[in-house]
Amino acid sequence: MDILREALLCAHAGRWDEAHTLVQSDESQTAAWLHGILHVQEGDLDNAAYWYGRAQRDFGGRGTVEEELARFEAGLPP
Repeated sequence: MDILREALLCAHAGRWDEAHTLVQSDESQTAAWLHGILHVQEGDLDNAAYWYGRAQRDFGGRGTVEEELARFEAGLPP
């Protein structure tokens, strides 16, 4: 299974630490976005803003964690 899909499954299951560990092994912009979402969930907004910047995503325009996870999942290739 692709690392980002596995990290997403962990995030949906509430296994945020495991998702965070997985996403750190991928240096893509897509992974940076998920990394940022995970930091939003844990309340570390400064770190989240950094990762959103790396992903070239609008941190100020983000939705809830659930909305962001849904957008993230919809953006993954099949």
